[in-house]
Amino acid sequence: MSNDKAPKRVIEKSIQLDFGKSNKRETYSDFLQLDVLLNLQETFTDPPQRDELLFLMIHQVAELWLKLAYFELGEIRNLIQQDDLNRTIKGIGRVKAIQEQLINSWKVLLTMTPSDYKDFRDALGQSSGFQSWGYRLVEYIMGNRDSSYLAVHKHDQAVTDKLNAELNQLSIYDEVIHMLSRQGFDVPDDILNRDHKQSYVSDPRIVEIWHTIYSNQEEHWALYNLGESLMDMETLFQQWRFSHVRTVERIIGGQSGTGGSSGVEFLERALKLKCFPDLYALRDRLLN
Repeated sequence: MSNDKAPKRVIEKSIQLDFGKSNKRETYSDFLQLDVLLNLQETFTDPPQRDELLFLMIHQVAELWLKLAYFELGEIRNLIQQDDLNRTIKGIGRVKAIQEQLINSWKVLLTMTPSDYKDFRDALGQSSGFQSWGYRLVEYIMGNRDSSYLAVHKHDQAVTDKLNAELNQLSIYDEVIHMLSRQGFDVPDDILNRDHKQSYVSDPRIVEIWHTIYSNQEEHWALYNLGESLMDMETLFQQWRFSHVRTVERIIGGQSGTGGSSGVEFLERALKLKCFPDLYALRDRLLN
């Protein structure tokens, strides 16, 4: 019989063990407010159904990622206003990493079967993902500015104010267009002064500017890199939407959504939306 003892990691003498009752955030739990965070997963079924906790947590975590994505996109917008392309690209890299986390979350939800979902679906009432104002903020700052969705939040003035505040600012892509003008490109005044509360529609004059950039990559490398980074971000946004659609289809099939939407059919229409349409039109121009 071996006399070897199992390895132990002895607590180092320097590790803090004595925590007082001050109002400061002293511990890991204090800093993360775990007493609040880990008590937010309240189930509604009685008795609680096993997959209800999974469903709650997947969506709560998604809202946290969306909050961070919106914050980072706001920082990106500030950097574009400053013509700081290097840090803009770095910021987009972080948003892309957040988007990948959102996409991967659908894999966990796909472990839930239709039978599992049926056990607690009634508890959702009229709640639905399209009511997520965190998602709407991300969509608005990215450029899909459908103000009709403000009606979904008319019961909550604070949320409506948040969404209107975003609509009163330029989207990421509108800021890019203004930056192109500052960089010396001939951006028409009617585009610079358009109603920025509305979604941008591709314009051949801006496509031509991107064509100049892409056709002279070495001269305009930073702008070329920005264009491709924006396309990366758009592609991941579409992948997230696509994974959402396929997850919903696998779980509820062709049934209506809990919030009154047509379900999969409603979600599929979002797949046609584009935040940076000029960069798609550019592909036709380059390969013509």
